[in-house]
Amino acid sequence: MSGVRWVTVRVAEVWRRGRELQVLERSMAFGALFLVTLMPLLVVIAAASASRGSGLAQWITDGMGLRAEGERAVRDLFSSRGRTLSTTTVGGVVAVAVFGVSLMASVQGVFERIWDLPRGPWHSAARQAVGLAGLLGYILAAEWSGQLGQSTVLQPGLRIAVTLAGGVLLFWWLQHLLLASRVERRLLLPGAVATVVALVGLWFFSYLVLAPLLVANAVSYGTVGTVLVVQSWLVGVGYTIYGGALLGRVVIRPSAPQAGPSAPGPGGAE
Repeated sequence: MSGVRWVTVRVAEVWRRGRELQVLERSMAFGALFLVTLMPLLVVIAAASASRGSGLAQWITDGMGLRAEGERAVRDLFSSRGRTLSTTTVGGVVAVAVFGVSLMASVQGVFERIWDLPRGPWHSAARQAVGLAGLLGYILAAEWSGQLGQSTVLQPGLRIAVTLAGGVLLFWWLQHLLLASRVERRLLLPGAVATVVALVGLWFFSYLVLAPLLVANAVSYGTVGTVLVVQSWLVGVGYTIYGGALLGRVVIRPSAPQAGPSAPGPGGAE
């Protein structure tokens, strides 16, 4: 098969499988779950951090390529450190963390459908909690990399290395974790790389389209306009995660997924 033919067949299959899996609808669910579960948790973690970084706001502004007015609009969405900590209870943090696991359950369900696997074993909830911690750690590390070595020539390279290399490792590990080792690690690497490449593409799209739109909406509609654009970007993040994993699956095309020793149980989620 020629190179052009191979690419055409793979693209057609990605499109067909994406429609079967309803990737767009699941990406919208990802954006909504991220907004209502992970964002409050990240705000609290950033407020309690001893560093002077701006936590979640900085991660969003970096991911969307925001500057000046757009960056200020996103920062205005989040409370100050003192107010956040003074109005947060331990029970509230625990509740948000528990609901955050539902996001990982949703991601796990999509990964399992991409690889044509049955629902995960009974201890999937524990894996989902670990996956949630890993995702939070990556977001905080990406933000921290922007604070280390500021005003030095090494800082941009450090930030890019942490964001890109860390992203490949995160999504490679996250697939392996949530799929309960039922697919060989080497088969998951192309999907992780494709996810990070897609996230880079999303950054350019955000810089050219969403960033100007956010500024215009912030002026016209205030906080609501900012939230709507950020929500749209989060849907794009979900689309790249699912689309990258699907592209990796289509490129590899193993004859059958590698089954692990555990029998499938009722603990997974779709």
